[in-house]
Amino acid sequence: MEKKMERRGLGRGLSALMADVRLDQTAADGAIAPDRLLATDRLIANPNQPRRTFEPSALKDLADSLRKKGIIQPLIVRPTGNPEQFEIVAGERRWRAAQMAQIHQVPVIVRELDDTEVLEIAIIENVQRADLSAIEEAQAYRQLMDRFGHTQEKIAEALSKSRSHIANILRLLALPQDVQSMVEAGTLTAGHARALITTPNATELARQVVGRGLTVRQTEALVRKSAVPAAARARLAGMREKDADTRVLEGDLSANLKMGVTINHEPGGERGRLTITYNTLDDLDMLCRVLSQASRDALG
Repeated sequence: MEKKMERRGLGRGLSALMADVRLDQTAADGAIAPDRLLATDRLIANPNQPRRTFEPSALKDLADSLRKKGIIQPLIVRPTGNPEQFEIVAGERRWRAAQMAQIHQVPVIVRELDDTEVLEIAIIENVQRADLSAIEEAQAYRQLMDRFGHTQEKIAEALSKSRSHIANILRLLALPQDVQSMVEAGTLTAGHARALITTPNATELARQVVGRGLTVRQTEALVRKSAVPAAARARLAGMREKDADTRVLEGDLSANLKMGVTINHEPGGERGRLTITYNTLDDLDMLCRVLSQASRDALG
């Protein structure tokens, strides 16, 4: 005799929805029994499933495992208007793999859920997937916040993740779309991407990181270097490339004044900066006297 379907209240909190997903995840230990077995051809996929891509090689591996061990974890399904048909809420990968393995019946747990709850559970289930990219994970969190009003704290608590993890992953969505695509494709890691968040030329730097095979630490250094304005970089370059005459002049002035003297001449122009470093107030007084005397001498 079939079990009576459990009626769930609408508008449930995230923790209650997580309980449904955990039914799907913890059935392997035998604590949760399926409501019934259903033929695979009586199940249909959720048309609003957030996950659109199912890696063929991963499905094949799962199908091989199901042939050997069977389907231990039940799928979560809900009734449709057709009494002979049920819609998959969680477990679509297992359903697809079961068909590949020519398994004709699958264990299911039946829940009555509205469309909003179905989408919410599908998002939560996808977050639990180990092969989710950092961008897909961030998009899932953003949907939970924007569409269902969950806070970062509630998501962190329900998913057993730290608040800082949720915040750091969400920050990746501030990156340009092409940089996000690099993360999704696996050519750029989440660590590299986080280093690029604060820079306005993230796309250009991301291409350099990928092309040069930089580490995360090297990427952080590249970002710091790019933050220096072009004019300042030119001045710094000029400082590093002082000619011999400038260095001799620095030495003569330092010897005469008994103080440190630095001359920074802007490349290609006549402007520059002369810096005198004093160590005591007496040195400063002496420097003022020298300059005052030089000024009087110049004025005659």
